[in-house]
Amino acid sequence: MTDTRWLDATEMAAWSAFLSTAHLLERRIEEQLKAAAGLTHPQYEILVRLAGSPGRQLRMTELARSCVVSKSALTYQITQLEKAGLVERATCPSDERGVLAVLTEAGLSCLERVAPGHLEVVRAYLIDRLSREELHTVSTAMQRTEQALRASA
Repeated sequence: MTDTRWLDATEMAAWSAFLSTAHLLERRIEEQLKAAAGLTHPQYEILVRLAGSPGRQLRMTELARSCVVSKSALTYQITQLEKAGLVERATCPSDERGVLAVLTEAGLSCLERVAPGHLEVVRAYLIDRLSREELHTVSTAMQRTEQALRASA
């Protein structure tokens, strides 16, 4: 049996700060999106990903991968967005088994209306609180962590 590598004080402080900040920021983002458009953060992320994709559409499997959610969780969110008229599903022209999520004009309008408030929250509680050097350090560290997590999946 291997010995447990307990966190030292510096490591524990970093871990605790990361957890607290992630939870508090997520809560603030959820509050803003709910108030502005009745959206959840995952739904907003789906709209953003679709808006930035060619033809404002993505295969469901690719969308699930980029949003880091299970296919069933994505299906649920897409169903909710479809009911709101913000997204629709279409058959993939190159593969009849493939399903595309497509951002509707109403979805794009919603995103354009909600994005400024979302960005205000992100800036006020994260981006504008860090120097350019700190932003670079955070980006580098999180990208390294993301790569390790994706590689081990």
